[in-house]
Amino acid sequence: MSDVQEQPARRGGRAARQALRSAPLTRDVRPVNPGMEGGRYQPLTQADILRVHEAALNVLENIGLADAIPSCLEVLLPKGCTLTDEGRLLFPRSLIDDTVAMAGRNFVLHAQDPQYDLEPWGKRVYYGTAGAAVHIIDPLTGAYRESNAQDCFDIARLVDTMEHLHFYQRAVVPRDLPDPFEMDINTCYLSVAGTTKHVGTSWVHPTHLEASLKMLHHIAGGEDAWRARPFVSQSNCFVVPPLKFAADACACLEMAVRGGMPVLLLSAGQAGATAPAALAGALVQEVAEVLAGLTYVNAIKPGAPAIFGLWPFVSDLRSGAMSGGSPEQALLSAACGQMAQFYDLTGGTSSGISDSKMPDAQAGAEKGYNHALVGNAGANMIYEAAGMHASLLGFSLEGVVLDNDIIGACQRTIKGIEVSEDSLSLEVIRSAVIGGPGHYLGSKQTLDLMQTEYIYPAIGDRLSHKEWAEVGKPAVLDRAIAKVKEVLATHYPSHIPEAIDDVIRAELPIRLSREQMRRG
Repeated sequence: MSDVQEQPARRGGRAARQALRSAPLTRDVRPVNPGMEGGRYQPLTQADILRVHEAALNVLENIGLADAIPSCLEVLLPKGCTLTDEGRLLFPRSLIDDTVAMAGRNFVLHAQDPQYDLEPWGKRVYYGTAGAAVHIIDPLTGAYRESNAQDCFDIARLVDTMEHLHFYQRAVVPRDLPDPFEMDINTCYLSVAGTTKHVGTSWVHPTHLEASLKMLHHIAGGEDAWRARPFVSQSNCFVVPPLKFAADACACLEMAVRGGMPVLLLSAGQAGATAPAALAGALVQEVAEVLAGLTYVNAIKPGAPAIFGLWPFVSDLRSGAMSGGSPEQALLSAACGQMAQFYDLTGGTSSGISDSKMPDAQAGAEKGYNHALVGNAGANMIYEAAGMHASLLGFSLEGVVLDNDIIGACQRTIKGIEVSEDSLSLEVIRSAVIGGPGHYLGSKQTLDLMQTEYIYPAIGDRLSHKEWAEVGKPAVLDRAIAKVKEVLATHYPSHIPEAIDDVIRAELPIRLSREQMRRG
């Protein structure tokens, strides 16, 4: 097969190529897509995985968890758990085996817009936000201010426009809403109002969740419609590491399971502080705690959708401070992906929590190697992937835009290299070197693959030095600032009908007015 060569146009060629690259692509021809399969990177061997599993079972059988609430005991004691004299709940190995066998699998995480539905099983990879930062970062001065309700909404609608962020979990705490009920209700409302992607958030008390479920029923079109397509999941820290149940979180967990809401079972021990400093030991404790949570969920409702949320953090052992951008964090999170695959469960973990206080070179490096390793390990749901700084204390909207580029590039590494008769390119090479121009710039193959195999940064700079100087030497942060301003000035989601919004506002204390949410 010959490959026709064409000389590239001398005038307007760059502009034409840039216009082609900027045109929106349909999903079938994009170089990367949500849910591509990872798994090429494996920090744990199969023997390692089995040893971690056996050690976790040992912890559950012989050490157990403290502080189980009465309703937890009501569902777990009849299943074979026992309570020690010290009040620790022990889990027999057979119960864990039965739980893993019956646990929910291959469940869709729905979005309000079905085009954003997620299928997080096997080694399919999705990136999204998360966290509970309490500050917003000024991108120019590095100053921190308290996050507020407007930020919650603005981040959601910014994420709504980011191609490589596949879901939105609340990223900041609205500190202008000190009442816990109002904080929980408004966080949920602002999240689902700001994006049609799948949303995750959390609640501190079951009555707050109960009110939120009624709101979500309104938005879904009724309780039956909600249960058919639940588009919000609960992030639930049901344990206080090491190995203690958290009472209010457990009560919220029970209500979510019975209310048809998917639950992220989140254990967040910090290696060297609330988990062993040895990375393998930290992983064992994580697995034990989340297996306990999975057993709890399935004792309430067999097969209920639950995300196996191994979410270990790392300490800088010199100070005890959290080090979310460390290589140890990347190793642990990648290993968490492997453990979820071992159990054939939807897994969730964290990646991209930079220790840097603002979006800079350190942040880019830490996010890059964490995302590449965790994604290539095949972790299903990768949380805290954009905008997070200062080890969960600060959030940057400009960082979301920059991290979107990083995630896109990391997804391209997940996709890998296609090796086929066509991609081996023997005839293309022959046409170029025998009677051809001696290059591939105008090759039909080059033009065909330009958009489908190569990814281009939306914000990152690839200009020549001359061109860069001619346009004023813009820094990448300047471009991110401009992008954030553009999105927030133009993108005002309106997918919740006004009549439904009126009902919600009549029933609940929604603190941002419609005018505040539609300032444009």
